[in-house]
Parts: sequence; structure tokens; C-alpha cells
Amino acid sequence: MTDTTTRTTAASRLFTPARLGPLHLPNRLVMAPLTRNRATADGVPTPMMATYYAQRASAGLIIAEASTPNAVGQTYPNITAIHNAAHVAGWRQVTDAVHAAGGRMFLQLQHGGRVGHPDNSGLVPLAPSPIPLPETIHTPSGRRPAVVPREMTSDDIRTTVADFAAAARNALAAGFAGVEVHSANGHLLHQFLAKNTNHRTDAYGGTVAGRIRFVAEVVRAVADAIGPDRVGLRISPGNTVNGIQEDDTDDIYPALIAALADSGLAYLHVAFADPDQPVYQEIRKHWPGTLIANPVLPDPLPADGGRHESERLLSAGADLIALGRPFLANPDLVARLRTHAPLNPVRSKYLMYVGGETGYTDYPSLPAR
Repeated sequence: MTDTTTRTTAASRLFTPARLGPLHLPNRLVMAPLTRNRATADGVPTPMMATYYAQRASAGLIIAEASTPNAVGQTYPNITAIHNAAHVAGWRQVTDAVHAAGGRMFLQLQHGGRVGHPDNSGLVPLAPSPIPLPETIHTPSGRRPAVVPREMTSDDIRTTVADFAAAARNALAAGFAGVEVHSANGHLLHQFLAKNTNHRTDAYGGTVAGRIRFVAEVVRAVADAIGPDRVGLRISPGNTVNGIQEDDTDDIYPALIAALADSGLAYLHVAFADPDQPVYQEIRKHWPGTLIANPVLPDPLPADGGRHESERLLSAGADLIALGRPFLANPDLVARLRTHAPLNPVRSKYLMYVGGETGYTDYPSLPAR
């Protein structure tokens, strides 16, 4: 390693400690939540998942993959859940393994909304409005056309809010230090925010204040259940995945930030963050707490694993950096980035739906020194 590289590494904030709610993080690299479909058909985490997450325990924080807070919230086959005792016990094996390896974990709570199918959950999906996903969805028998979701009633909304709070309590019982509420990537909470998926005329639709109401109620209920310093919120402003069209991104997110700014949350997590975008700059300006930023990275990944973009986000005010695919392919990503070691390439064929250890727990680490 050259003297220049040594100085660059020593100066990088990526590898400095940070505080997050009740946690002391040894570095500022966060493993982002990414669904890998390695749970049982009933949503119970498997021993293989314990191995996978323990391998990546050197991350400052692991945010475990999306877990559904109720049965109707299930998106795809073999995703994890956190709404019964078997789910709690399965996740406890995972958190125990990560803690034994020196790691720290939050769990992401995700309700799919219209991103679901009766062949996956046995139930008709719920959504803000009866507008189907404009694409097919993966099921045990292959990709199927999406179904028209059932518009949520007032009772459905109250029940779902309570389910998120109960799921958060279950997550702490399973050994997680906290939870991340998923309001991004076209899932239920994001569907309430976006104009094209929320055609409601009641208090949960129409105006900006109406469309942010459900998200704010879920976040506050979860914070009341386990304490705000154990709760994060993930958003993806302007993201069009799963057929989302917000139309008023520059209005909806400042309003959401203002509604939650005094809530004392552990963090706000911005997915696909671009420090040059005005909406990101506004979020950083007005969010008073810890900001986790997930950089926009190309496919295939850059040779530096996203380090350059991560440094840009830190310089633009981010406190922590969340990386997904780099952690998938590199269990020891922190050490590799710290020493500028070569990275393993991502084997995209094995990302989702295939099960098994290949492309999951068999990525190599650097030789021990």
C-alpha cells in the first residue's frame, strides 16, 4: 500500500465510529436491507440466513431484509415475516449469530401493499386504492399477472398501523436493536405517498397532508411501541420502481420530514441518494437527526465498490452510508474498502428466488493475516 493510499484511508470518515440511537457503531458502513428469498414458505428465517448475516457482522450496522408485519403484507415467496412466535424464534437464531460475531442489527418492516399475490399469501392484497401493479409478480408457479388489490378501509388502516407496532415489539423480542419502517420502493407506505397509487378522497388521500398521514401514523405507532431511538424510516424520493409515479416529489418529502422532524427517530434512510439533487439537499437541510444515504451505483458495480460515491455523500452531509450489492458479494466489505483490496463480483443469477447457499453464503473473504 502506498503512502498516498495510507493517508486516504486514515482520513476517511467511512471507518470512524458513530452513535446511532442506543448503539455505538465501529464504522459508518451500513449493510442495506435486500430481500434474498431464503426463508421458509411460512416466512421463518433459516439457519443458512444466520450464517449469511454473521459473515457480514463487521458492518457498522446490518439492516436485515424486509419482514412482513402481517400475512396480507407478503410480497414474494420465501420472504421473512415477524408476526408470530415461529418468526421471532427464527430471527433470534440470526441475531444471536450476529451478536456472537460482534455485529449489530435492525430489522426492516415492510408491507407490500399491492405488491403481492394470493398465490403467495393466500389473501387478496390491500392497497390505498384498487389500482393493480402494472407488471407481473413472482409466485411459486412462476410470474403471474398482478391482481386488483382491495382498497383499505378505515379499519384496515387502523389494524395495519397496530400490526406494524406489534411487529416492532416482536423484532426486539427476536434480539434486534431496532427496526426500519419501509416507506420506499413502491411498497404500501410509498403507495400512500404517490399520486398514481393513492386516489383516496378521505383523510388519507388527496392533499400532501392526507397522503403522508398513513406513513406518519405508522412511524409514530412504532416509535411509541419500542422507543423512537430504536426506529428508522426508509424513503426513496422519485423512485419509480413497482409502477410508482409521485408527480410532486419536491412537495411530499419536505412535508413528511417536517411532520416527523421532532419525533426523535434513530435515523432517516434515503435510498438512491444523489447529493446533487435538490430534494436530497432539502432533506439533509431539514432532517435534524442521523441521515443514512444509499448511493446510486451502476450495474456492474464500480471497481471501488461504491467507495467514491460513499465519500461524496459523506461530504454532502450524510452520517452513515448504506450499501447493498457490495455487501452481498463481499462478506468482509469493510476490510476490503479499508485496504483497497479487490472486490468479488456480484453473481446476479443467485440474487433472488433460487434458494440455496450458492451466491449467498459462499462468497469468499480475504485470507486471514
